[in-house]
Amino acid sequence: MTSLAPSPTASAAALETVYRPRHPLDLGATVVFQRRGTNDPTLTVDGPVIWRASRTPLGVATLALRGTADGSVRIAAWGPGAEWALEQAPALCGASDDATGFDATRHPLIAHLAHRNPGLRLGRTELVFDALVSSVVEQKITGLQAFAAWRRLVTWYGTSAPGPTPRPMSAPPTIEGWRRIPSWDWHRAGLEPPQARTIARVAERGESLVRAIVTASDSEQIDRVLISQPGIGPWTSAETRIKALGDPDAVSVGDYHLAHEVGYALTGSRTDDDGMLELLSPWAGHRQRVIRLLAAAGAPREPRRAPRLHPEDHRSR
Repeated sequence: MTSLAPSPTASAAALETVYRPRHPLDLGATVVFQRRGTNDPTLTVDGPVIWRASRTPLGVATLALRGTADGSVRIAAWGPGAEWALEQAPALCGASDDATGFDATRHPLIAHLAHRNPGLRLGRTELVFDALVSSVVEQKITGLQAFAAWRRLVTWYGTSAPGPTPRPMSAPPTIEGWRRIPSWDWHRAGLEPPQARTIARVAERGESLVRAIVTASDSEQIDRVLISQPGIGPWTSAETRIKALGDPDAVSVGDYHLAHEVGYALTGSRTDDDGMLELLSPWAGHRQRVIRLLAAAGAPREPRRAPRLHPEDHRSR
């Protein structure tokens, strides 16, 4: 197979394979969902290639994925965690996603969107702690603020990504690395003290917390494990399960925009969290799948009637 790397020297250290999905796959819509903002140091898109840096159980790895005309995905990996990343890549591309029981015909819009986006899959990273931290970072602040804070912290305290990345990339810190970030750098990155304290607390029992989650019997048990942690509520638990585990039924209750967007798309009017849950109830077991379809191209969007929320920069306090 032809290497994804730009030079023979760089490709010599790469492990490579081809993933041939058994279903239609929109590689970009499925994998780039994991990106935390345009300048995320852990995930970037360079032309037809998606680059991802991660900290696997075997060490840091860089993954490069490129879709081909026949529907397969060429994959290369570098670094000490390359073998793990290569084996996990199909799940990242949605290979573990099971749509059994999903009935798109329950609403004409969902049927239209499912027909229009047959390759949208729910991927999973299987890296629970990184997903948890990124979700805590995104608590109660704007997306722009959260993505900037994630970028700064991963760049400052993460590990440089191996391989011929198109720009400098970094894998997130170790669990201990997150725990040791000093208070002034949380502040300098743009996070409030409650978020910093939550991350430091979960890092103190990070390994046991991850074990409890990966050995849990179902999503409800995972939810209980996460919500038992101080500073972790239903929204953060859902976001963690979506990113790390591809939970097809997770709903981020408490999101600033989500209920409004779901209500408007399905009924033409805004709704609250209770109304959103009622609207999504016909798809129990696949509510996240419906939400992702509503976020895809072709779904109606409510016209903006007010200025965007202005991010507050508290770092000068």
